[in-house]
Amino acid sequence: MFEHKPLPEWIATEEFLSRVVVHPDPALEQAIRSAAEAGMPAIEVAPNAGKLLMLLVQLTGARRILEIGTLAGFSTIWMGRGLPANGTLVTCEFLPKHAEVAWANIDFAGLGQKVEIRLGPALETLAALEEEGREPFDFIFIDADKENNSRYLDWAVRLGRPGATVVLDNTIWEGAVLEPDMDPVNAPGIIDALTLLGDHPRLDATVIQTVGSKGWDGFALARIT
Repeated sequence: MFEHKPLPEWIATEEFLSRVVVHPDPALEQAIRSAAEAGMPAIEVAPNAGKLLMLLVQLTGARRILEIGTLAGFSTIWMGRGLPANGTLVTCEFLPKHAEVAWANIDFAGLGQKVEIRLGPALETLAALEEEGREPFDFIFIDADKENNSRYLDWAVRLGRPGATVVLDNTIWEGAVLEPDMDPVNAPGIIDALTLLGDHPRLDATVIQTVGSKGWDGFALARIT
C-alpha cells in the first residue's frame, strides 16, 4: 500500500480541531475502533473531513446519497446524519468482511433504516442501479480504488441529477499527481480523474489540498450541470 507521510504537527492540529470543533461521538469512535480490530486499513476520512461531508449534505439539501467505497462505514455515518428523515443512502462495498463491519457500525449509529449496502464490484452495482431506474442521486461521494476514478465519475454524472454534488477523495496523494512514478498503481487513475473533472462538459469542479493524519492530500468538489 502507498505510504502517506503525515507530519506530527499536522496530526496534532487535526486532533485539536476534532476535539474542539468536530466532536465525533461514540458511534463514530466505534467505527474507527472496529475497523482496527478487524485488521482493516486505516484509510477512512479524517473526522473533520467526515463532518464536512455531513455539512455539505445538509447545505445542498440532499435526500439521496450514493457512496462508492464503504470500508467500515465512518463516512457513511457522517453523511447519513446529514440526511433528512426521509433521506436514503446507497453505499457500494467490494469486500464482504468490510460490509459486515460497516453494517454493524451503521446500525449502532441508528442509521440502519436509511442506509443500503450494495455488495460487489462497484462498477457492476452502478450499472445495476441504472437498470433499476433509481431516482437520481443528489450527492455522490467517491472514495474507492483510484484506478477506476474516471469510470466512477462517469457513473456519477449518469446517476446524479442536474445540480447534484460530487466529492472525489484523495486527489493530491502526497504530490503523486505531479510525480506519478511515486505510485504507478494509483496515481494514473487520480490524474485521469482530475483531467476528466476539468474537461467534462457536465462537471464544474475545483480541488482543495489538505494536510492531516492522512498526509498531504485533498479532495475535488464538483457540481453536475
